[in-house]
Amino acid sequence: MRFLLFILFLFSFSSKAQVAQHCGYDFTSYFVLNVHEAGKKENIPGLKITVINGLGLDLLNINNLYSWTSAGKPLTFTANYKVDDKGNRITSDSKVSKERWFFPFAKDNYLLSIKNTFPGDDFSLKVEDIDGEENGGNFKTQIVKLNSFNMYVLCSSKARETQFGPKMNRPIDIVLEKK
Repeated sequence: MRFLLFILFLFSFSSKAQVAQHCGYDFTSYFVLNVHEAGKKENIPGLKITVINGLGLDLLNINNLYSWTSAGKPLTFTANYKVDDKGNRITSDSKVSKERWFFPFAKDNYLLSIKNTFPGDDFSLKVEDIDGEENGGNFKTQIVKLNSFNMYVLCSSKARETQFGPKMNRPIDIVLEKK
């Protein structure tokens, strides 16, 4: 009898575990930025974009508090890139027949992986042109306020979407001015 109860007990847990569907991006969200010059659509390459706190200091990801990646480092945006059919990064000298964006939802934009619990309303972005004329012009440093509703919440249910307010799933549009 005990054995039968034990089997029923295990079966009830395994059937409940199979109901919840998960994807590879559970508990992960992204900020996506479209950083361009006024009147142009193309992203400006070679920018340093970091999340800063209220004092203007880079936000450190201590103990993976804000992101599942880059523990102990500042939260810094990276440019999306293209890959081939095998998932290998395409370089300027690569010859491939098919290519795609590594993060298809981000296209040719800057992005940052964060946790779904990231308190976006508490922080800002600092956009700096660190290479000067190399990317087409010396651009002024700009501070942009973040909002939680700017997050791309991946693999979410309707219950979690309402937690972050109106779901936008559009890149944050940042227009830079030359110095």
